[in-house]
Amino acid sequence: MNCIGYRSGYKYQLKQDYRLPNIGIAPNQAIDIQFIQLDASGNLLIRSGYAWDGASGPAIDTKNIMRGSLVHDALYQLMRYGLLSMAAHRDPVDRLLQRICIEDGMNKLRARWVYEAVKRFGKPAAEPSKNHPVIWAPKKC
Repeated sequence: MNCIGYRSGYKYQLKQDYRLPNIGIAPNQAIDIQFIQLDASGNLLIRSGYAWDGASGPAIDTKNIMRGSLVHDALYQLMRYGLLSMAAHRDPVDRLLQRICIEDGMNKLRARWVYEAVKRFGKPAAEPSKNHPVIWAPKKC
């Protein structure tokens, strides 16, 4: 039987590589997985094809949150995979989201609200149990 495996929970897919130099978050050694690369100097590369879900919770997917949500989701994925320490990096990742949102024109009050929301409610999204499972289709696979 021809089967497919897929993951749900994504709304957007990156159409070109995105580079963000010196993000202020650096692992002890370089990380290079299928769609994300983070070197020991804190240079981030998110490769074309990366899928993410945009803003979470009650936040609205406006243009001034899209780049921040992309970077935030990629770095949280590295925490879920155990490649970045959640204890050491979660708050800097959340602060980076806030900074990018402000750079992209978000009102500072809303950016603060975004930060507070991920600080208060985001921890489960960084835990390994939140990896999107592979779903197999059709039903008999």
